[in-house]
Amino acid sequence: MLGQMQSHPLLISTLLVHAERHHGEQQIVSRRVEGDIHRYTYKDLAVRSRKVAKAVAALGVKAGQTVGTLAWNGYRHLELYYGVSGSGAVLHTLNPRLHPDQVVYIADHAEDQVLFFDMTFLPLVEAVAARLKTVKHFVAMTDRAHMPAQTKIPKLLCYEELVEAQDDKYAWPQFDENLASSLCYTSGTTGNPKGVLYSHRSTMLHTYAAALPDSLNASARDVILPVVPMFHVNAWGLPYVACMVGVKLVFPGPALDGKSLYELFENEGVTMSAGVPTVWQGLLAYTDANNLKFSTMNRTVIGGSACPPAMMEAFEQKYGVQVLHAWGMTEMSPLGTVCTLKPKHLKLSPAERMAVQSKQGRVVFGVDMKIIDGDGEELPRDGKASGELLVKGPWIVAKYFKGEGGDPLVKDEQGQGWFPTGDVSMIDTDGYMQITDRSKDVIKSGGEWIGSIDIENIAMAHPAVAMAACIAAFHPKWDERPLLVVVKKPGAEVTRDEMLKFFEGKIAKWWTPDDVVFIDAIPLGATGKMQKNKLREMFKDHKLPTA
Repeated sequence: MLGQMQSHPLLISTLLVHAERHHGEQQIVSRRVEGDIHRYTYKDLAVRSRKVAKAVAALGVKAGQTVGTLAWNGYRHLELYYGVSGSGAVLHTLNPRLHPDQVVYIADHAEDQVLFFDMTFLPLVEAVAARLKTVKHFVAMTDRAHMPAQTKIPKLLCYEELVEAQDDKYAWPQFDENLASSLCYTSGTTGNPKGVLYSHRSTMLHTYAAALPDSLNASARDVILPVVPMFHVNAWGLPYVACMVGVKLVFPGPALDGKSLYELFENEGVTMSAGVPTVWQGLLAYTDANNLKFSTMNRTVIGGSACPPAMMEAFEQKYGVQVLHAWGMTEMSPLGTVCTLKPKHLKLSPAERMAVQSKQGRVVFGVDMKIIDGDGEELPRDGKASGELLVKGPWIVAKYFKGEGGDPLVKDEQGQGWFPTGDVSMIDTDGYMQITDRSKDVIKSGGEWIGSIDIENIAMAHPAVAMAACIAAFHPKWDERPLLVVVKKPGAEVTRDEMLKFFEGKIAKWWTPDDVVFIDAIPLGATGKMQKNKLREMFKDHKLPTA
């Protein structure tokens, strides 16, 4: 017997309809590429998004076709989030930090019909425009006054003129919630980047889960500033969460330095932010150097890569900002786990609580996870066993766009598909997951695994260390041994021996790195993650003293 409830498709456009009707007066603040601060409301967003939907259709884009963006976090990008997906087309957010050859490959593979871009990226677009096979129109996301006087891009269109040429008399179409809404490409795979095609249903379910109290805990009382880019896994879903719950939304635009971010936090009363550890290093360096505090910010979500405990302690103990350690992947929309405490943890000592908070956390409802050994057998959740982490759920990828790479899922005895994350992890008896390494980064010394993340976290706690990475170096007896690569803080000094001594009593002696090398900068990927593959290439011939 079927239930007798109304049936409405879960569509991204419904978030905007809700926002306009129920918190239309709430502010959206953006630092624009033009340099000024722009303010408008959710009602304005809804009106302009309807115009965007009509403008995209006027450019010849049909339902199911892709529209590319190369843009920072700002109100125009948000209008494309809703105007493109809401119309039935597919929003494809391109990462402007990628190499131009990769931008060309991804845009061609996605078959983008139109490319919208912020003026920051005019040189990039000029460099690749002639090579793009499917893009029929290029649109500069600015007004006529800021359009370039000369450009190599033929028939370059002006965003504001396209929008203003339309009225807002537009009814959002109704269609199957399983149709595609947006497309992101992941750089975490081997070979060419692979596309992850999200549906309206998966995005809406992810939005419900992300807003939960034990998830990102977003409410209408919040002022949220997403530092995580809107071109990186939909800014972790925050643009959708904001519309759902009615937060005041603050966009930083291209200015992601510590000073610019701090000014926005203070001027706009930001209560919550989200970003990768490398961004927060710059912010904390600025606040430390100028003896500043946060007057309104009370929590930050840190993900993308493991948050060093030293950074967590600085936020919480020095600035009174709660750190929500989170984990996910492009293939997971991205949210998988958030580290929020259970009641029993509130009675623990600060050091014991910090040990829990350093883990990646427990799953939000909608995600299931397990760890397996080399034979595919599930390992116990005892906080000791370590194995490959697998996940499944309604907002987790089933296959890559256009079937690239074949079937990525691992089938269990019931025939259910689990996505292999590539992370090596432990799960404790309370369900808290802790990543010990990436499977490709794990160090195997004498047949035993050494977790590079633990070593990096300890190194990052040294007052002279700005950034640290641990990689495997060849050893004739043990096969591999840990090599620590360190970037020192400006003006700080530390020697190899002092660095190694810092590990005493903190980890098993045999986990201690065999050597330390100092470099000016650790290579970072397009999303701010350390590129250990490049470090391994740089130090492939390094001779360990113990060898």
